[in-house]
Amino acid sequence: MILSSIAQAVGLFLATNIDDIVILSLFFGRGQGQPGTTRRILLGQYLGFLGILGAAVLAALGAQALLPDQVLPYFGLIPLGLGLWAAWQAWRNRGDDDDDDEAQLEGKRVSVWTVAAVTFANGGDNISVYVPVFVSVSWSAVLAYCIVFLVLVAVLVFLAKWISSRKPIAEALERWEHILFPAVLIGLGIVILISGGAFGL
Repeated sequence: MILSSIAQAVGLFLATNIDDIVILSLFFGRGQGQPGTTRRILLGQYLGFLGILGAAVLAALGAQALLPDQVLPYFGLIPLGLGLWAAWQAWRNRGDDDDDDEAQLEGKRVSVWTVAAVTFANGGDNISVYVPVFVSVSWSAVLAYCIVFLVLVAVLVFLAKWISSRKPIAEALERWEHILFPAVLIGLGIVILISGGAFGL
């Protein structure tokens, strides 16, 4: 029973979080050369994912009024806003001298709260998948799911770090990060808004 729950939890996590690899890799590319980047990304991913799990567990307990389904698509505004801000920063700094490395690195510093906000905003589909699963199993199984999920969050972060540290990928991220990072966040926000029917889209 426990092994079955663990296997199901691993499958469910992979199905709902594999897209985070790209976003996390971009965060690592953005924070390249900054001390503490891995720690901030790991902490941010955990905070965002704990928000997702908390919302799913509360909804499974019957607290749907706390987070109605109609609200979930509007979380797309978070990555959309962050992406637009990153695009504005990249455009504003487009003529800066490349020699000013310290200022550039500070401008690309990855924030715990940015990672957490993007993770949570990208988790609307996770919540809608987790709730029916949590409702259909025992609370001991829900606990097993949550423990497995939290272990796999660290695996996901370090896998993204490994991917972003491969030389060709690292070079591509360093060269194109200022375009890819805002583009992916803006795209993610638009997809969340449209797929959820926000604003009647």
